[in-house]
Amino acid sequence: MIPGYAELHCLTNYSFLRGASDPEELVHRAAELGYRALAITDECSVAGVVRAHVAAREAGLKLIVGSEFALADGMKLVLLAANIAGYEALCELITKARRAAPKGEYRFSREDIPLCPAGLQALWLPPRKVVPDTTFEGEWVANRFPGNAWIGIELHRGADDAARIAAIEAIGARLGLTCVAAGDVHMHARARKRLQDVMTAIRHKCPLAEVGRKLQPNGERYLRSIGRLSAINPARLLATTLDLAARCTFSLDEIRYEYPDELVPAGETPSTHLKALTMKGLARRYPQGAPAKVVQTVEHELKLIAELAYEPFFLTVNDIVEFARGEGILCQGRGSAANSAVCYCLGITEVDPGRMSVLFERFISRERNEPPDIDVDFEHQRREEVIQYIYRKYGRERAAITAVVITYQPRSALRDVGKALGLSLDQVELLSKSMSWWDDREAMKKRLVEGGFDLDNRVIQQVIGLTQELIGFPRHLSQHPGGFVIDNRRLSRLVPVENASMPDRTVIQWDKDDLDAMGLLKVDVLGLGMLSCIRR
Repeated sequence: MIPGYAELHCLTNYSFLRGASDPEELVHRAAELGYRALAITDECSVAGVVRAHVAAREAGLKLIVGSEFALADGMKLVLLAANIAGYEALCELITKARRAAPKGEYRFSREDIPLCPAGLQALWLPPRKVVPDTTFEGEWVANRFPGNAWIGIELHRGADDAARIAAIEAIGARLGLTCVAAGDVHMHARARKRLQDVMTAIRHKCPLAEVGRKLQPNGERYLRSIGRLSAINPARLLATTLDLAARCTFSLDEIRYEYPDELVPAGETPSTHLKALTMKGLARRYPQGAPAKVVQTVEHELKLIAELAYEPFFLTVNDIVEFARGEGILCQGRGSAANSAVCYCLGITEVDPGRMSVLFERFISRERNEPPDIDVDFEHQRREEVIQYIYRKYGRERAAITAVVITYQPRSALRDVGKALGLSLDQVELLSKSMSWWDDREAMKKRLVEGGFDLDNRVIQQVIGLTQELIGFPRHLSQHPGGFVIDNRRLSRLVPVENASMPDRTVIQWDKDDLDAMGLLKVDVLGLGMLSCIRR
């Protein structure tokens, strides 16, 4: 009888230029194959787990959250979150490693891992060549994660698979560590191997013909059928994957986000304080007395805000606007927030509900269960003052900017694929200039012909096919124009924080869509050149 299986080591395309499938593709394929669980373990990152979480919920597949780490001394570990404490510890470790290095890199050493970190399961991945010193690595892992350490055996139809199993299980027996099967998965289907090779060439900044041994030797790092896995793995190793998966009960649904509470004076609650500020603003806006319709609208909004516990969000935005006004920085709220009488009373927006009809449900809806979104524009040349005020008030530990996932578009994809397949710089430049972001496959062919390229040429055919596969893949994380996430505790327990390319900026590893999916609130601190013009 073929045992069940849980994949414990899987990279998505959020391990930039390593994984060759997106989180959704991997989740849906694992569900099709009958896997009991799938661990998403991108390298020093959880950037893809929200998308995987949403897909896994739809597919009815158990998702395990984890991350892969290459330590400074060459040791390789996969850490899996067993519970909420483990997830928070994982995010803190990723933050520490990312903050210690420039954007896009990380530094991680044995000293960075605390003794017996709560809620984490450690999967030690022995090096390809098992030598006597390998045992010392395993011994360190066993001592650092007592009772929560495992040895991963990853087989990809190598010539020495049988000998490798014997050597690693012997180490496990000496150290008292259980061995378990894992796949080092980089793609959901074997057909992505060509793309994965090209991505490797792009990552190493050299033509594919010169990558050599940096390429994976075969196409086995994909989600294989349980039958195929059972042909190369002893049943005991496959069965043990279920034991380790059973320990990992954490779900992203357990995350609890807390907005800052220091804006509420002693003896007040967020609800009473927001109401007091709103009523004070109402009197200021209508010195002759507010129309009954406006009063009714304000009371309706305050009631709904209280039901959804969004008071701290409004108080935080109000505090930022009050700072700007106190410093003489012009600012103006806009967007759906303009449909709020409360925002008008607080001075966040200037849309008078007494002069026009506003529909609050366009801004906040109980039925949609979506977090409110308030965009506030500040003078372009002075926005940095507002950003640094937020960092000073809440600290780097509690405030960071939302990420933006920069994806491959036709031009950038053609440029990188063309270089990887050995085209000259002139050819690559001509290729990229002939493309537009809206082109589909047929339009791309037409533009290539117009550019003088031979569609019958095998290399050009590969360029077209691989470019189409690469379009839409994440390229890197950038920073949002000004979307701030602020937490009442350490933000890095919720989502990892890393350095941005700009000095004095930090970003989280999730973008706007991820925040919406998780129901997390952000404040948009944006720059508007017209406000600078008005100031001048």
